Amino acid sequence: MPPPPYTPSYMDLAFTAAEAAAARGEVPVGAVVVDPATGAVLATAGNRTEELCDPSAHAELLAIRAACMQRGQPRLPGCDLYVTLEPCALCAAAISFARIRRVYYGAYDPKGGAVDHGPRFFTQPTCHHAPDVYSGIGETRAGALLRDFFRQRR
Repeated sequence: MPPPPYTPSYMDLAFTAAEAAAARGEVPVGAVVVDPATGAVLATAGNRTEELCDPSAHAELLAIRAACMQRGQPRLPGCDLYVTLEPCALCAAAISFARIRRVYYGAYDPKGGAVDHGPRFFTQPTCHHAPDVYSGIGETRAGALLRDFFRQRR
């Protein structure tokens, strides 16, 4: 089944957040939460684990938290998440608990990803809510951003 229509500009916002994260010395991952019914961007975030000394300050979690605060509710049914890298298990759990409708992600993460790799979180019988997932959106750009970031640190 082909992916449903999405707006490239939302993924572009995620890339902008990822590039800003890289400029701060963070692993370049960016995320955007969108209300597709209105087209409104509810939150945008990049990784801040180093800056906040917080191992849970992943782009997805920060964006979900900010969107929930903006909405004044703990869940985001009907909302979509755009993220530049396949979510890890921590982020997949947050996506499930937030009841995100769709996840669009860029680069695959065979080592730390938990959607199409590793535990495949959304296929587990203990998963409360599984969003629709569309992968490879901007994969080349996301992969290049990550490779360049880590190459510079070696």
